[in-house]
Amino acid sequence: MSCESENKPMAFLVFEGLDGSGKSTLIKKLHQLLKDRGLPSVLTHEPGGTSFAEEVRELILKTEGEPPVPMAELLLYQASRAQHVEQLIRPSLSQKKWVLCDRYYGSTLAFQCGGRGLDRNMVDGLNRLATGGLDPDLWVLLDLSLEESERRLQNREGKSDRMDQEKADFHRRVRDYYLSLANAEPEKWLVLNAEASPKELLSALELALKERSWLN
Repeated sequence: MSCESENKPMAFLVFEGLDGSGKSTLIKKLHQLLKDRGLPSVLTHEPGGTSFAEEVRELILKTEGEPPVPMAELLLYQASRAQHVEQLIRPSLSQKKWVLCDRYYGSTLAFQCGGRGLDRNMVDGLNRLATGGLDPDLWVLLDLSLEESERRLQNREGKSDRMDQEKADFHRRVRDYYLSLANAEPEKWLVLNAEASPKELLSALELALKERSWLN
């Protein structure tokens, strides 16, 4: 189920990609564009989005102590997501607000199936369970080469998290899986070259939303 099918004057958009791809910058620019047009919107992210989900996020991404095994990691992501959907995303959509989400279950497919090698059918089932079948109207993939992602992360201020510290082969598998998801359902995915400027990315996204009649 997606909010597009309910003929509401808004959209549920999810932004995906490797770390350093510029998701946060693009989301904030779209959020401001919608605000300037008088369109209510909510900016959120995964894992997180609610106080409980943020606590789970800390467990997932912390670099100290015992790391979760892949199955525990997967279940933690789904617990966070279930809370996020129920407490924030669905209520926002019911209030006819745009929802702009930095990562959603596409990340779980890319990182846990592509990166960790977990079974796709199992992960699909858990994604449906956690989301109650709520799909975004559009996935926006900011595609970035592994080399550029690493360069940007090296220049980023602040401490890296556990996923940032995975080896290059892991992140290569994640990128490849993202591209396979987009290639399998091109009508549901908008792939943008993340090496373009923030202004160019926003223009391309705005054009895509206008083509879908979500923006005047």
